[in-house]
Amino acid sequence: MEYKDVLNYLYEKTPMFQKIGVEAYKEGLDNIKFLDEQYGHPHKAYPIIHVAGTNGKGSVSHTIASVLQTAGYKVGLYTSPHLKDFSERIRINGTEISHDYVVDFTERAMSLIESQKPSFFEFTTMMAFCYFKDNNVDVAVIEVGLGGRLDSTNIVTPVLSIITNISFDHMKQLGNTIEAIAGEKAGIIKPNVPVVVGEAPANLRPIYDQKGSPVVYAEDFEYPPIDFELKGYCQEKNKKTIRAAIEVLKLQFDITDDNIKEGFASVVEKTGLCGRWQKIGDSPTVMIDTAHNEGGIRYIAEQLLDQKCSVLRIVFGMVNDKDISAVLALMPKKAKYYFTNASISRALPAADLQKSAMQYDLEGDCYSTVNDAYMQARADASPDDFIYIGGSNFVVAEVL
Repeated sequence: MEYKDVLNYLYEKTPMFQKIGVEAYKEGLDNIKFLDEQYGHPHKAYPIIHVAGTNGKGSVSHTIASVLQTAGYKVGLYTSPHLKDFSERIRINGTEISHDYVVDFTERAMSLIESQKPSFFEFTTMMAFCYFKDNNVDVAVIEVGLGGRLDSTNIVTPVLSIITNISFDHMKQLGNTIEAIAGEKAGIIKPNVPVVVGEAPANLRPIYDQKGSPVVYAEDFEYPPIDFELKGYCQEKNKKTIRAAIEVLKLQFDITDDNIKEGFASVVEKTGLCGRWQKIGDSPTVMIDTAHNEGGIRYIAEQLLDQKCSVLRIVFGMVNDKDISAVLALMPKKAKYYFTNASISRALPAADLQKSAMQYDLEGDCYSTVNDAYMQARADASPDDFIYIGGSNFVVAEVL
């Protein structure tokens, strides 16, 4: 089979949350434990750093990987979702998994897929674990897909757990209160394994403390300034989380201050991270960001308000399982909107988004495709305008 045929097979045979949403979510760890048994527990072959949280997981995971790479380690990195190609999810020292490995691994697993019917995430998690073992990585950074306690990645026993922050997202699966969501994320904490928590208001700290593992609260510490390649406002919080995590990792890995500086300064180059307050055009400035929930958009809205420009133009689309109202309430009112929808079944129709946006005095026209919206924004813009594209990973993915 060709690579594209294998991906089509997986999309058809293994339910994918990225495409269809909640219907793809399989609660429980039975499937992944069965797969783990079949493949001989590959994740036990290397130390793991396990990263959960509502926002910032990707930035934290990639930056820690960048620092470890700079320190000379061979680093596996497993993240989701992908923006352009599936292979982005599984990397070693920034290089994406080979298409040949994806094809071979899937072809050999077809009878298992047909009989066990794993979800897309369950199967590709096992693919990542095996790929890292087969390539003898020194360490792997594993990002949680959704939640923590029942996430497929949670069969690992890491050397460090990280919880970046907690805000409202995926409430159908994780609960309707911040405390409930925090409890699900805290499910990655393992006995006697240290955990770094990025943001933890007083009401959430007992949830982490009761697990009996050593907890480091990153916001309780101050670190000297460091140049970070990622310039989004949210990265100031992520920066502390990463610094606290690195201090714990220094107990097991040989990491110098120079490694830390270089890792922060070149995270995009070293890991291939994209979509985080990323400039993709000048005159007019065009910026993209994958923030897609209230917690992430809060920082984006603040940063957009601080932009010096003639006209702020916002190409915006969301998926239908997010808290649309909470996001729209934060968005700048003094902007020209180009409401759109990505080409997936989860996308909220542009007309519905426009109708909801009008309740918050956000004005603009509808476009049936992301490309149409983006092209119109470009056509309307003068060189000193600012175009922002976001609201959903899928909107950003289509622009890229």
